[in-house]
Amino acid sequence: MAGLSLCLLLLVGVVAWQVRDDPYVATPADRSADAPSVRPGAAAEALANLEDAIGRGDADAAAALAPRDDPAAARRLADIVENAEEVGLEGVTLRYVDQDGGIDAEGGWRADVDVTWQVAGFDPGPARSEVTFALRDEPTDGGARVALTAAGVGGGRAPLWLTDDLQVRRTDSRVVMVAGTRRDLVRYDRLVRAALPVVRRVLPGTDRGLVVEVPASAAALDAALGADEGTYAEVAAVTTSPDGLVTPSAPVHVLVNPDEMDRLERTGAQVVMSHEAVHALTDAPTSQAPLWLVEGFADYVALRDVDLPDTTVAAQALEQVRENGLPDALPGPAELGVGAPYLGASYEAAWLATRAVTRAADEKALVELYRATSAGEPFEAALRDVAGISVPGLTRRWRDELERLAAQAGPS
Repeated sequence: MAGLSLCLLLLVGVVAWQVRDDPYVATPADRSADAPSVRPGAAAEALANLEDAIGRGDADAAAALAPRDDPAAARRLADIVENAEEVGLEGVTLRYVDQDGGIDAEGGWRADVDVTWQVAGFDPGPARSEVTFALRDEPTDGGARVALTAAGVGGGRAPLWLTDDLQVRRTDSRVVMVAGTRRDLVRYDRLVRAALPVVRRVLPGTDRGLVVEVPASAAALDAALGADEGTYAEVAAVTTSPDGLVTPSAPVHVLVNPDEMDRLERTGAQVVMSHEAVHALTDAPTSQAPLWLVEGFADYVALRDVDLPDTTVAAQALEQVRENGLPDALPGPAELGVGAPYLGASYEAAWLATRAVTRAADEKALVELYRATSAGEPFEAALRDVAGISVPGLTRRWRDELERLAAQAGPS
């Protein structure tokens, strides 16, 4: 699922003028030579040196760009180079845009930096984002230099490889990067490795690789997505482009909420990962299919070979039926968006709707319906062509299934 927001706060000052008899004299600003000032040229040079270090895989050269008395910053910069090398990045550029705020008494300041990057062999095109870097003016024998202390500080969206020390597994079929322990990497890599054949059993021609990013926490996921803290607190994973742009050439990655995934048993975690793999490998963020079909199809593939009763898989949807009666229409975008009430029930209802398509026709018809409508074919026409039923006919079959399963499950 995608659908991300970014908030910009504008502060407007109002100046009040008062007529006076005595002449107004402005207080001159302090222009002394000792007043700290930002040096964009030196900052751009430092960023160019970091870009060069990344391109050459030279962690020592990156570490040397940190202040001499800040070993943590040196380690952070070395981590950036090591992350880029292990992930297999190409096309990394760092371009100074502007200062972000003033300079403090210790010479520290921030700069907005335009960053591009691409996972070689996996991403169809580069991602691009404006990232905040922390810098510091540092005296040298020849005058002064701008040292780098951190990347991805402050608000906005920053790529995981710039902000954390990562554990990485890269193969021909997958790239898994985790801001955690080696044990965390093994766990997530196992889920990703198992998700690929789940997708390909239903979509055998899908041979693209999968990129999965696991930030350190739910709050870190919000930061990586440029969202307000708490936005994705109850979402286990999201599939989107790493820079938020939704175009045919944009990279599509799975980003995981480890706080939510840690609550799930292995089967539930595998269903989530397989669901998101369907999204990523079929370019779901650019799909023009109805949202219930996009989400229901991903669940259909993920749950297809899971040995669980229908009443268990659809438990939340059936509870809603018992409490509020049968829904009149298939789930809409408002019911399937992040933060929607009864979101789990809506996902289960969407899954049952895709099942109704397979029972009216077969799995091949469902796959063709998903592909045709994702490419822009009108849903009602595609449904008649591939499954031989109308939208009212599908809705009736879906409502009958909800009613049957609710009766089978009995009182909650």
